Amino acid sequence: MDESENNLPTSHLLGSVPAVVKEEKSIPIYEVPEANLQIFPPNNGANGARGFQTPGSPSDGQLQSESKWKGVFSISSYAQYFNVDTDVVLNRLISSLHPIGGDFFSKIDANPDLYGSIWTSTTLVFVIAALGNCATYLTKKHSNSSTTWSFDVGYLNVAAGSIYGYAFLVPVAFYFLLQYLGSNASLVRFWCLWGYSLFIFVLSSVLLIIPVEFLRWLIIVLAGGASACFVALNLRSYIESTDINLVIVASFVLQMGLALFIKIWFFP
Repeated sequence: MDESENNLPTSHLLGSVPAVVKEEKSIPIYEVPEANLQIFPPNNGANGARGFQTPGSPSDGQLQSESKWKGVFSISSYAQYFNVDTDVVLNRLISSLHPIGGDFFSKIDANPDLYGSIWTSTTLVFVIAALGNCATYLTKKHSNSSTTWSFDVGYLNVAAGSIYGYAFLVPVAFYFLLQYLGSNASLVRFWCLWGYSLFIFVLSSVLLIIPVEFLRWLIIVLAGGASACFVALNLRSYIESTDINLVIVASFVLQMGLALFIKIWFFP
């Protein structure tokens, strides 16, 4: 048998086994992005990775917008803002007692947290509800010795609605206002700022149980002024735009309004 016959293909012959050719297919790897609330709403598609698209699928902009807003309702999006040590929270609480520093945003820039804000707001709710009842009792007892103790549960309802509503809605309002004015703003940092600004009211509420009206007004004005300066000065140092005087004044007035509300409603 000559050499030409040896080179003939044999796959058609009986009993022959065709060679198995292994084809390697490259499978694209899709990494699931994590939501990030540093930019609100959180961006769940920051790397732009896309899956298979059928005809009539939404455009890139539509999917990106939907993925951003889905992160708002995802618990995992907020987990990173509760990963904070006690020492860090304590340091930020102490910083909130220095109203003229104006460097609070620089301290929370690497890791803004919501834990301290929620803890401060919750503590203030129970403190003003409990001490408000005590202050009302002492005031009535001072004028009428036959007054008996009674706890008004309505104080707790009003405290929860007003404090939680203020700590949540006011930063949201300022966020959208600054976005409309073209300034760079971070909702999580605003929540952090306004939450920690309430800590001074927790301390001042202890002194407001003293049944001396002049002293109560002096305490709440000083506490409100310190908290308002803390918010206004830090807000001014954070916002890049220069035409924000009205925004700064509004933040100061709202914080003083909260202080007056606490005095008038809970410590009359």
